[in-house]
Amino acid sequence: MRYDWLPRAAGIATAAYGIAVAARPAILLGPCGWSDEPPAVRALTRMVGLRDTASGLAMIAAPDARSLRVAIAVRVCSDLGDTAVLGLALRGRPQRAKAVAVTAGWGLLCAATAIATTRT
Repeated sequence: MRYDWLPRAAGIATAAYGIAVAARPAILLGPCGWSDEPPAVRALTRMVGLRDTASGLAMIAAPDARSLRVAIAVRVCSDLGDTAVLGLALRGRPQRAKAVAVTAGWGLLCAATAIATTRT
């Protein structure tokens, strides 16, 4: 059975989430317990959303397995970076465990889809 659609599906989910966060920063900020009132916070959050959109689109559009693996690696590294940053920023807050679980979970999920790029 072929599973080469899995990384593309993860790319679609990633791009959709990125678009949603870029449009409404509260989608990311709210679960972290942060306000989206300051314009600088909204701007930075939108940059994260657009980064996720770009990495998702790269996973969708990668022309071959090698390119797809690179796109997946970029996505996974972004998620690991988010995990580290949010883990430190939310230290001592009840939202920390959820934020770390979600970002690490997405990274692991996308990493797991890389297996589908080795099958023909």
